[in-house]
Amino acid sequence: MEEQRKNLITRREALRRGVAGAAGLALADTFTRPAHAAPLKPKAKAVIQIWMWGGPSHLDTFDPKPDAGHDYTGPLNKTIATNVSGIRIGESLPLLAKQADKYSIIRSMTHGNNGHETASYIVQTGRQPGRLVYPCVGAVVSRFKGYDHGYKGLVPPYVVLTRPQGRFSEAGFLGPKYKPFATGGDPNQTVFAVEGIVAKGITDDRQRKRRELLHSLDSLGKAMPENPHFQKLDQTEQNAYDIMFGEGRKLFDLSEEPDELRERYGRNTFGQSCLMARRLVESGVPYVTINYNGWDTHKQHFETMRRKLPELDAGMATLLQDLTDRGLLDSTIIWWSGEFGRGPKVQWEAPWNGGRSHYGKCFSAVVAGGGFKGGQVVGASNDKGTEVAERPVYPEDLIGSMYTLLGIDPDGPLPNPRGMDLKVMPQTDQSAGRLTEIT
Repeated sequence: MEEQRKNLITRREALRRGVAGAAGLALADTFTRPAHAAPLKPKAKAVIQIWMWGGPSHLDTFDPKPDAGHDYTGPLNKTIATNVSGIRIGESLPLLAKQADKYSIIRSMTHGNNGHETASYIVQTGRQPGRLVYPCVGAVVSRFKGYDHGYKGLVPPYVVLTRPQGRFSEAGFLGPKYKPFATGGDPNQTVFAVEGIVAKGITDDRQRKRRELLHSLDSLGKAMPENPHFQKLDQTEQNAYDIMFGEGRKLFDLSEEPDELRERYGRNTFGQSCLMARRLVESGVPYVTINYNGWDTHKQHFETMRRKLPELDAGMATLLQDLTDRGLLDSTIIWWSGEFGRGPKVQWEAPWNGGRSHYGKCFSAVVAGGGFKGGQVVGASNDKGTEVAERPVYPEDLIGSMYTLLGIDPDGPLPNPRGMDLKVMPQTDQSAGRLTEIT
């Protein structure tokens, strides 16, 4: 019996050491923490990225060409004046026209790639595809502004509303620790069913009973309550339940917002995502992506624009004004862009029936807040929007400018698991330089 008892203790000790070691590996930061130069003074604390999944037409939005002719404009052949003298935008964006003093338009974005996956990677990382898979901007911000650097929020520091982009690995070589938290659900529904917080068909009482059952089975954790690895796991569990039943749950409850404000944002998925993004940055989340799909309009483009452009107009314009009213725009970057634009020349023939193709040679982006000046236009396209005519801007130029405003040194070291000498966002041979005109 004594020998059996000794063997039992030995097995327990082996199990304890094994679990503790595994927990240590899981919880350890695997990256070398390099010495940093003196940090930049940040102007921005957060980014709201409005990701126009599929690629929006620059001619129909922020770079209209009313004199280009019907084969380029289609029925959207009118422009409207904005509240900034000399700046005109597409006729379908009247609310954004009243907010032009708050944002700047980049009309000379370019990278030349027409493939969704590759173009998405280029625009969101500032890198050309290669053997290394680099992290996108959200993952980099999470790395430099998240839990490793004092972020204490219950909600992860990088959130996507509502679906992952799905075009590439957002975290790249930084790994799953820096992947975005994709909420799932629809913020326009009566209950915003956020993944991991609200489960369809499972009541709060049942969730609490599940937790009680889990604790009753946790004999190993009870045996070593002072073990630091188990304490970290316990804290992680507590954070999860605080999100499910505490402040985190309240954060995602849009019913707390006035009905009038929700109507101004637009009672649709995009409009309510804009409102949710404001709530997230207001609570301290440093990076939020609104994944706004439906812009890959190969067929019947103009029919889709009649529906989508008013949604965009209401949601984005209200977001700009709401952030301003709350004193948040100065510290929050708004970045509006897709992976590319749409073909300037309309494809009227069958089977496209008035569609626009992919177009990476020349497209537009919009930036606001967080240190970006408003009421400016950077660069220009030619008379039909087919080529960059002035001041080409590459994704690495824009991304490097955003990092600088966030206090992240673009020329500083980018940690990686191989210990390679990589920079956060170096300028390339093709780069035309940071956006000093509007920063």
